[in-house]
Amino acid sequence: MVDVIKRNNVRVIGEGTRTMVLAHGFGCDQNVWRYLINAFKTRFRLVLFDYVGAGQSDLDAYNPVRYNSLDGYAKDIIEILDALNIKATVFVGHSVSSMIGLRASIMRPELFESLIFVTPSPCYINEDDYTGGISKEDLEALLDMMDSNYLGWSGTMAPLIMGNPEKPELSEELNSNFCATDPEIAREFARVTFLSDNRKDLKNVVVPSLTLQCVEDILAPVAVGHYIEKNTPGNTLYVMNASGHCPHLSAPEETVEAISAYLGIN
Repeated sequence: MVDVIKRNNVRVIGEGTRTMVLAHGFGCDQNVWRYLINAFKTRFRLVLFDYVGAGQSDLDAYNPVRYNSLDGYAKDIIEILDALNIKATVFVGHSVSSMIGLRASIMRPELFESLIFVTPSPCYINEDDYTGGISKEDLEALLDMMDSNYLGWSGTMAPLIMGNPEKPELSEELNSNFCATDPEIAREFARVTFLSDNRKDLKNVVVPSLTLQCVEDILAPVAVGHYIEKNTPGNTLYVMNASGHCPHLSAPEETVEAISAYLGIN
């Protein structure tokens, strides 16, 4: 029997009758939610975790077959909620976790009250009339760079992904997170993240959702947010004043305000 709590370094903190799940993005761990934790811990029971390969997760639990698609990570979320006997959660997913949560909600909708997507993308690659943000050629070059020089890739990409050059400490934090992730697992997770296409899944979502898209984001342009809103039943788009791909770190107050307004809490 897999110890799910140990495998994903699960923590449950906070107060309240409602539960909020905070799911970090690629190359990060649960620490990136520290500002949201402080904002919501008195109003929600918060479930935090690390994906296998990230943070303090159990690296020995990594299975390349299970995690060769986003469904492997979605099943982890379902197993965590089942282990905690929790249903009807507010799921907050950053970046790739938005689509992981979306997949989990399609598999087990009763586990989710609402989905909050923070800078999501159902498909990162530009295709015909769809603007994902990255050409296939550029993406292949990035993945090749990651294979040949992971540390160089992280040092180059962290400032671009974070944006907000006036806050270099945030880029340094993201780079440190990338470097702390097991490189082999990170490379495989990157391929699953950037090569997945979840556009056809959007129409199957039955849980209400909010999309938080930044006004400038190298990985998920505003056009992606409009696409999600148009193609996802019950989705609301909010375009933030924040820039970059990690507003929960670069603009935590605006992020908290947008989530709170959507959930109808003070």
